[in-house]
Amino acid sequence: RTPGMKYVAMIYGSQAKWDAIPAEAWPEAIARQKAFNTKYRQSGELLGAYGLADAAAAQLVRRGEGVPVVTEGPYLETKEYIASFCLLDCHSLQRAQAIAADMPIADTEPVELWPILHESPTQA
Repeated sequence: RTPGMKYVAMIYGSQAKWDAIPAEAWPEAIARQKAFNTKYRQSGELLGAYGLADAAAAQLVRRGEGVPVVTEGPYLETKEYIASFCLLDCHSLQRAQAIAADMPIADTEPVELWPILHESPTQA
């Protein structure tokens, strides 16, 4: 498969949103996401899928006098935060849109799709 354009597909969430999902619904939601991940890993279009910790675990890191200066909490004070993201490699924007729309959460929540403009490969 020839590599194409890369995209990030992001899902936003909040603790209130997660708390509103009944406990008995989680196993099916997780199974649907795993099936999505398997399907697109096998096609070579899903490079990675990542779930983030709750916003309370976020930190801001700056450099001050040559050393890390760490502040607890996310940068923006928002009700929603990036909950997870997928890295896609697709032959066209339309294909990336189709994959984003196939994400299980897209039934009820929008998926934010961003083209990756620059890349620094990990291997030269």
